[in-house]
Amino acid sequence: MKKKVLTLILAGGQGTRLGILTKSIAKPAVPFGGKYRIIDFALSNCMHSGIYDIGVLTQYKPRILNRHIGIGDAWDLDRKRRGVVILQPYTIEKAGKWYRGTADAIYQNMDFINENDPEHCLILSGDHVYKMNYSHLIEQHIANDADVTVGVVMIPLSEAKRFGMLSTSSGGKIVDFEEKPLEPKSNLASMGIYVFKTHVLKKVLLEDAKMQDSNHDFGKDIIPRMVRNRDMKCYAYIFRGFWKDVGTISSYFDTNLSLTLPVPELNLYDRGWQIYTRSLDLSPAYIDSKAYLKNSLIGDGCEIYGFVENCVISQGVYIGEGTTVKHSIIHNFANIGNDCYIEKAIIGERSIVSSDIEIGKGKEKNNKCFPSIYTDGITIIGTDVHLPRGVKIGKNCVVDSDAREEDFHSPKLESGSCLMK
Repeated sequence: MKKKVLTLILAGGQGTRLGILTKSIAKPAVPFGGKYRIIDFALSNCMHSGIYDIGVLTQYKPRILNRHIGIGDAWDLDRKRRGVVILQPYTIEKAGKWYRGTADAIYQNMDFINENDPEHCLILSGDHVYKMNYSHLIEQHIANDADVTVGVVMIPLSEAKRFGMLSTSSGGKIVDFEEKPLEPKSNLASMGIYVFKTHVLKKVLLEDAKMQDSNHDFGKDIIPRMVRNRDMKCYAYIFRGFWKDVGTISSYFDTNLSLTLPVPELNLYDRGWQIYTRSLDLSPAYIDSKAYLKNSLIGDGCEIYGFVENCVISQGVYIGEGTTVKHSIIHNFANIGNDCYIEKAIIGERSIVSSDIEIGKGKEKNNKCFPSIYTDGITIIGTDVHLPRGVKIGKNCVVDSDAREEDFHSPKLESGSCLMK
């Protein structure tokens, strides 16, 4: 494209709705699909769309995310004059503050925008799972001479309370925008993707920064104010491909396990739009003659000696003899001993599940500590946990990251229980 575009990826979110999955890492760095991290989708989309001027805005626990992105070589973004730059909060004039919202994050990096001097700014969220050609969005934005274009998807109305919802005219102009309405007027949900004319973006961010009652957020403040301003040209771009906000335990769990279907809606095997990542140097997976696998993804470096069905098994995982793992997600380098039974669980990175352990059995009960976060009977074992031999953990339980054997004062955690450090 002849028009110069600068892309800014918002990747500093904590992802509180993912509970202990984001206790030690930012939401965009959470493992996904047995091989990837969530931010890989936005970065791969940029590469396939021919976009190579990118700033990634980090904030919350960025170490693993920063290391994963590096200089961008995994996505062909390590270019001499273009590429990816990691932008972290820093002290600006008078008082340095952490980002107060998505709009404030962009505002605090205005110097980066000025240095690149683009005609348009593409703003993305680094924590969604989808494959999208951004050039189509940008072309429509330019053709409409829009001040801002918002990427949208059509969703069931029952999910509207989780999203910014908007209504459009027959020509695609946005006529109404509501953040997480209880009674939505349409089924068009914001994807958290925006293209701005750069001079318009600077203007609205400067105005917003002066407003003490603002949340400094694109969805809550910037876009609704622009839609209300009749002098602003605000358009929607309807994306009709697969897109998921995996910001809740249930959405993250279901989207991962949907990859085990014979024909998954999210096709990770499309060589024409491959999702790239920073790969680990591991040997091929080993599947023992005693093992049984069905409808599962198995990462490099795994050793499987047990029964695995409808699971996403990440890289470097060990599953012992006599062990059954069903409908579960096992993150990198987890070690599961012999004669265990695990169902409908997420096991965190580097966690050790000793032998003779049961996870996910029993009657489902609401989680006692965080019932709005830990739902649908899914049991979560955090990162770097060491479960003692013979322990039994029910449904809808949570075991905090870094829990050790001595933290278990009973051989049984009833359904809905929490072990928090």
